[in-house]
Amino acid sequence: MLLLAIDTSARATAALVRTREDRTEVLETFSTDQVNAHAEVLAPAIAGMLEQAGVSGGEIDRIVVGVGPGPFTGLRVGIATAQALGFAWGVPVGGACSLDAIAWEVAAGGAATSRFVTAIDARRRELYWAVYDDAARLIDGPHVTAAAEVAAHPVFGAGAGLYPEQLGAVGAEAMLGWDDRRPDASALAASAARTLNEGGELLATTPLYLRESDAKVPAAMLAPKGGAR
Repeated sequence: MLLLAIDTSARATAALVRTREDRTEVLETFSTDQVNAHAEVLAPAIAGMLEQAGVSGGEIDRIVVGVGPGPFTGLRVGIATAQALGFAWGVPVGGACSLDAIAWEVAAGGAATSRFVTAIDARRRELYWAVYDDAARLIDGPHVTAAAEVAAHPVFGAGAGLYPEQLGAVGAEAMLGWDDRRPDASALAASAARTLNEGGELLATTPLYLRESDAKVPAAMLAPKGGAR
């Protein structure tokens, strides 16, 4: 199965992945931290990936797009790009929780516990987070809350690095070495491939905003405690 995965929940990232049973081969990847340039760079980057791999859009079996949680603008760009490519190529498009990507990497890296949390920055001094089991299957969430309200399990992902003291105070230990991790398209593809191989369904491509637009919130509330990071 040939998958194109796209995620723009925290940065623009895309991957062309071939899966066979329980094996995943990453053919091409792209990522950029230029969060204000997602729309300008994503489609050309995907075209370049396909050219490098010698693959046409019509050969792709499924497009998987991260539906968040994440900010309005970022999620819209990724989902709109996936839908436009799916329409142009005649390829089905399905969604996946962006936090699944971090959970997949945690489990694949042998760091998973029976219950663990993945978390990324939600601005407003809050985190997007969800709880997973040791096989990276979603148990609870996703949620958007202050760090003091995160479930008391080990916390992986860039959100953990923002508020380690607040997390520790409620028994949610920030895991060092994983505290800069953000959703990656190749991991999202691997997680989605397992769902499909097990006969499951992907999510709809409806974005998981979880709250109103940041544009309506005073700028002073948007930076992590202690200033932007």
